[in-house]
This record gives sequence, C-alpha cells and structure tokens, in this order.
Amino acid sequence: MKIAIIDYGMGNLHSVLKSVQYVAQSLQGKIEVILTPHPDEVLSADKVIFPGQGAMPDCMKSLQQSGLDDAVLDALRNKPFFGICVGAQLLFEYSEEGNTQGLGFFSGSVKRFGQNLHDNDGTKLKVPHMGWNTVRQTNTHPLFNNLADNSYFYFVHSYYFAPNDSEIVLGESEYPSPFACIVGRDNVFATQFHTEKSGDNGLILLKNFIEWDGGFKK
Repeated sequence: MKIAIIDYGMGNLHSVLKSVQYVAQSLQGKIEVILTPHPDEVLSADKVIFPGQGAMPDCMKSLQQSGLDDAVLDALRNKPFFGICVGAQLLFEYSEEGNTQGLGFFSGSVKRFGQNLHDNDGTKLKVPHMGWNTVRQTNTHPLFNNLADNSYFYFVHSYYFAPNDSEIVLGESEYPSPFACIVGRDNVFATQFHTEKSGDNGLILLKNFIEWDGGFKK
C-alpha cells in the first residue's frame, strides 16, 4: 500500500509525515508513506492525505500552480482521502479568507469566527481558536473505531466549515457555539483540527484511516 501526503508548499508537512510513518510502522503489511509534490505520485497512490496550514489564498494558489489540484480532485473521487485543517477547508466552494474559491468538492463555504465571542461565563474568546477542545461525534464512522466520543483534539484556526448539507457533518466542537469540525462523504474524511498535534487521539484516527477501505454509508 502506498500513502501519498501531498506537498504543495504549505502546512506542517513533516509532522504529518512522521505521525503517519509512526502509525504505519506499528501495523502489519508493507506500507509505503511518501511526501510528494508530484501529481503522478498522488494519482498512483492507494490513499491520499491532504494537510494544510497557513492562508487559504496562498494554499489554493500553490495548489493550482503545482498542478496538484486535478490530482486532488481525482483522489477525492476515487480513493480513501483524509483532509487536515486548510487541506479540509480547500474542499469547499468558497472561503471568506481572501474571498478564495476552493475546489468545490463539498457544497458550502468557510467562514470566519466573529469578533466578539464570549464563553458561558462571560470570558472573551480569542480568534484564532487555538488549543485543545472536545469533538462530539454526530455520526458513526469507521475512523471513530476505538475513539471515545468527546475526545480532545488540537485546533489552530480562525475559519470554520459552513457546509450546505448537514449530512456530511461527522463531528462538532464548540467555540462558543457548535461548529462542524469533521466532514465526510463516501471515501472522504476531513478534519479542521490537526491530527498530527492531537497526541494519541490523532494517532488513532490515522491508524483507522490506514486500515480503512474507503467505504462509508450512513
């Protein structure tokens, strides 16, 4: 099995690579994990991980200039696919960050958190939303195997998913209102939080992804 981590010049790529390699080494079978900027290697991979970190306009521009956008769309249609942070936001039609057009795989947009957010006790909340937060599983999914509901994951983001179709929402967090932080459909699973920064819970998700055949029906 070959797993391609897409390198389009943006994101915490080496941390993602190390996390996936660590999990792959603990599993039986020959698993090759590559970090690649080459569309042909993405096309030939069995599974694809699409990480991202930074500004959405820069990420989308880099993706288009590298020619990886078509390879990503092919992977979204044809093989198990895991999007992380901006790599998940890019799957939507539009982002308020820089008025950026995304890949349009999911219907909906990416919106910025409000300026005057307050917790239930009146504490002012900062943007970006940064740190550990719980994730409520809103649907069953193979990637949630051995992962407790309301587990903690690590977030760093100022923008959040606003899908048009609630059916694709698999998990929610709160800041302070509920927002979608995991979305997915068929062979695609995508998280707003950083799996590679989320300790054991992130490693469980990656292990489940490596073992996943890409099938998911509600």
